[in-house]
Amino acid sequence: MSETHDHNPADDWAPTGIDVTVPSVARMYDYYLGGKDNFKVDREASDQLALAAPGTKALAINNRRYMQRAVRVLAEQYGITQFMDHGSGLPTQDNVHQIAQSVNPDARVVYIDNDPIVLAHGRALLADNAATTVITADMRDTDAVMADPDVVKLIDFDQPVAALFVSVLHCIPDTDDPAGLVRRVMDRLAPGSFVVISHLVAEDDAVRLRLSDFMLTATQGNWGRVRTAADVTGYFGDLELLDPGLVEISTWRPDGTEGPVQETTEWIEFGGVARKPL
Repeated sequence: MSETHDHNPADDWAPTGIDVTVPSVARMYDYYLGGKDNFKVDREASDQLALAAPGTKALAINNRRYMQRAVRVLAEQYGITQFMDHGSGLPTQDNVHQIAQSVNPDARVVYIDNDPIVLAHGRALLADNAATTVITADMRDTDAVMADPDVVKLIDFDQPVAALFVSVLHCIPDTDDPAGLVRRVMDRLAPGSFVVISHLVAEDDAVRLRLSDFMLTATQGNWGRVRTAADVTGYFGDLELLDPGLVEISTWRPDGTEGPVQETTEWIEFGGVARKPL
């Protein structure tokens, strides 16, 4: 299948230490969104995944649009000016900082990812934006993330923050307790803070196992699993859900920016937005 791919200039370059023989979730997502910061191995894995679950490309586009709507709602309607995007992935178009700063030019954004390519491209993109930074960190290490000098410089933890976990918690295995990660982060944030979550779910046991096994194999273990809607609901604990609650994310506050209809629904992105009580 690789022979169908056009040559991508990114294939000729990778930051030191990047293993371009193993697909990266961030780069696969970039490929689905039409980006150029991916390698042959990512495109091949993405195409194989699309054969196994044909709705996946539309799912990825709709997930991105959901993130954009959620950021806009939080900035416009709730006055949030601080955003921490956990597992942010590669910068594309209409990123968190572009949306937030279009509402309030003083909005501050931290991108957190463990893929070195994200850091390389993010730093170049944000060189002239003093209110936005990208750090390379393991988002599971909340203490390290929140103590990072670049984070401390931008984020005032005495004021509300929006913590984003968009299409990333399924990359975390159960042994690393994704629900506990959300809880730790929200415990550290001020009252009135928000969390934005989307997560791959399937209610069919066989589908969850098949697609989880595909991703675990493709990424050589750098993944978690597809979960159920009930699992994801538990991540929100006692937080106050915004309307319309937890839904398939293309139906979260639609505003005309939704992507293509997901023609097959082996899995969906499920989630919502919630607030820490004042």
